Amino acid sequence: MKQLITLIFLITTKVYFSQSVITGINRTSEYLPFILNQRIGIVCNHSAIFDNGVHLVDSLLKLKVNIKKIFAPEHGFRGDIAAGETFSHTIDEKTGIPIISLYGKNKKPTSKDLEDIDVIIFDIQDVGVRFYTYISTLHYVMEACAENNKMLIVFDRPNPLAFYIDGPVLDTAYKSFVGMHPVPIVYGMTIGEYALMINGEKWLKNGIQCVLKVIKLENYTHKTRYTLPVKPSPALVNMRSVYLYPSLCLFEGTVISVARGTDFPFQAIGHPLLKGKYNFSFEIPTNMGNKQVLHKKTCYGIDLRNSTDSTFTLKYLLDMYKNYPIKKEFFNSFFIKLIGNKHVYDAIKQGKDEDEIKLLWKDDLERFKNIRQKYLLYPD
Repeated sequence: MKQLITLIFLITTKVYFSQSVITGINRTSEYLPFILNQRIGIVCNHSAIFDNGVHLVDSLLKLKVNIKKIFAPEHGFRGDIAAGETFSHTIDEKTGIPIISLYGKNKKPTSKDLEDIDVIIFDIQDVGVRFYTYISTLHYVMEACAENNKMLIVFDRPNPLAFYIDGPVLDTAYKSFVGMHPVPIVYGMTIGEYALMINGEKWLKNGIQCVLKVIKLENYTHKTRYTLPVKPSPALVNMRSVYLYPSLCLFEGTVISVARGTDFPFQAIGHPLLKGKYNFSFEIPTNMGNKQVLHKKTCYGIDLRNSTDSTFTLKYLLDMYKNYPIKKEFFNSFFIKLIGNKHVYDAIKQGKDEDEIKLLWKDDLERFKNIRQKYLLYPD
């Protein structure tokens, strides 16, 4: 039966396998038996594609899979909505399938949303960073599945930052949609492993657990350097921006621009008041998110487009804070949610160096690594 299903699917979508990493979506024989003749909901965006670029929804429709609803995370089903911009329920023009927004007031599927669904599929490319909101969407989808007795199937995808673990562990006193679990900024797990951890650590409301199946990767380890086939979100335009994202996203909680609106978001940082401190400059051409005050202003700072950094660092944040002339206005209320730890926040404001600050999260990081080890599907 499995061989027949796989053959049909290969003919339908022309998927070709190789010895490179095989993502969950491509392992059709592992999940088609669970979804044929079922009513399906799919949590996905533009990144839910096969190796040949065909989207999951289009492929399953060719097989006459009964897709009842699409659930869309931050940035929307097509992945083209700006960060922080909410969107409403709608109908997909191409397929006619209802799209339910999971970003805005409604971050969790309701019982009504799920009443005509038997199985939920989750397939979104994550980047392995605590404040990247797709893992928060995963949490709420798992919770809804548990509460409504629905099965969840996670199609695993490589984490491009899985080769290391670093950053302060979230103090849940600062829990928010940009940080829901006591994990470090870079946690070194795939989305499938993370789902297992949410279930196993009983992080869902009241400790409930959902019926969960992870479609595993093949030919993958956490040391595998994986180049994302598509942009995971509008501002992460290349692998350089992905590598810099854990370090530079902290600036979203400050007055400093991360060059949103330019051709190189998350590859440069700066502010008009840093003129004379740095030689590099750039101009923000459009109003972008929380940096509207810098619209069409010239920012002075650091060009990181040729940076070789691929791991988390506080050096840019500490440098900018040191050079910014008005210390009391540097941070905004969002920063504590991003950094997730008041001891670290206070140490940054006190001007401590990076080595001193890293000692503050060393023990928490080791405790997390022990927890993480229980849920790994792939070797380190």
